Amino acid sequence: MDNKTKRSSFSGSIGFVLAAAGSAVGLGNIWRFPYLAAKDGGGMFLLVYIILALTFGFTLLITEVAIGRKTKQSPLTAYGRLHKRWSWLGTVACLVPVLILPYYCAIGGWVVKYFWVFLTGGCSAAAQDGYFTGFITGQFEPVLTMMIFLAAVAFVVFRGVNKGIEASSKVLMPLLLVFVVVISIFSLTISHTDESGVTRTGVEGFGVYVIPNFDGMTVQSFLSVLVDAMGQLFFSLSVAMGIMIAYGSYLKDDANLKSSINQIEIFDTVVAFLAGVMIIPAVYTFGGAEGMASSGPELMFVTLPKVFDKMGAIGGVMGTLFFAMVLFAALTSAVSILEAIVSSFMDKFKLSRTKATAVETLTALAVGLIVCFGYNIFYFNYQLPNGTNAQILDILDYASNNLLMPIVAIGTCILVGWILKPKTIIDEVEKTGCKMGRKRLYIVMIKFVAPVLLAILLLKSMGV
Repeated sequence: MDNKTKRSSFSGSIGFVLAAAGSAVGLGNIWRFPYLAAKDGGGMFLLVYIILALTFGFTLLITEVAIGRKTKQSPLTAYGRLHKRWSWLGTVACLVPVLILPYYCAIGGWVVKYFWVFLTGGCSAAAQDGYFTGFITGQFEPVLTMMIFLAAVAFVVFRGVNKGIEASSKVLMPLLLVFVVVISIFSLTISHTDESGVTRTGVEGFGVYVIPNFDGMTVQSFLSVLVDAMGQLFFSLSVAMGIMIAYGSYLKDDANLKSSINQIEIFDTVVAFLAGVMIIPAVYTFGGAEGMASSGPELMFVTLPKVFDKMGAIGGVMGTLFFAMVLFAALTSAVSILEAIVSSFMDKFKLSRTKATAVETLTALAVGLIVCFGYNIFYFNYQLPNGTNAQILDILDYASNNLLMPIVAIGTCILVGWILKPKTIIDEVEKTGCKMGRKRLYIVMIKFVAPVLLAILLLKSMGV
């Protein structure tokens, strides 16, 4: 009980929703969602994603937040509080953010670099072939920008739940939303005539994005869309990373959990959709259907700078706004990742916030240096089980996102669905007097549907 009385908490539901939404809205929304939507038939992917968000995503999200609030513990210790024999799941859940933080900060450093380049008028330079490769293969600049990004993240977490996480989210998230809306509107208004005389518009690109394409659709291709959309939900909702358990532990007992979860779902889905509106119409207008084939770092750091450069003078302004928005998204997500680890160290080892943050910051810095040097000094090429070629960053990403996160989610479904029973979570949601919506759906999802879907996702990740 002593641990519960001393624990920090969000000042209200708005602070929790903005912080949780800030965690959910990250790099995965911005560089992964638009690519998958373009690859998987536009509107078809959107439809599948929204359905999964309201069922599969809702199930995992409300379960983790409820576990956090019920136990008032971080991911490392929460599972053990629920069931002593399942404390191992907390260790795995805590390992996920430990693996993610170093390479996320390395990528955050890339965003810092590009924001500065565009802010200082370097739009044309950033659009040159080989600019991105030349940057990340350098031995000094990627390390410097990674350290700047990590320092900003650590500063927020050092300041605590209210003065750090909540206060920063209340500033950054509204700004992020404004930038997303402004860039999305601009993306719909542009047009471009290429060298062959073909004119394309942002509205046409928007149609490619939202109108379902059923050409050649088979059962196998539909399953591929399903798995892609399901995998994207991990990135979009920050589930199976321990983050929502940590944030849920800071949520007051009188908060309306159902309402907060609904708001997070809406906020995240809207921003993910708008990320596609920002990017796909612009890339289609200046690069055609071929331009939309780029994904991940190539989309954000190679393709989009070329698009901004082709826009002329306004491109520099839009590029600056875009990378400012991406930087805000990356910061709020990285803060949540670090907080999941720091809260775990505080609960498990009884460290102060200052010591826990210092320990993990130094650890992330050490591993982050290795990630940065993975493109020069420590460079190698390794083929992952899913067939992709990988360096150090990709290996950490694969281990955390493709292996450990599905394992954490499957374990959570089994623990809650079959051992503790769904009533454990339902009672936690309803203890303030509000009825849990989608209750029957939740029971079916947590016991049957979600574990099967997660098992399919895990097997696919392993190349089966």
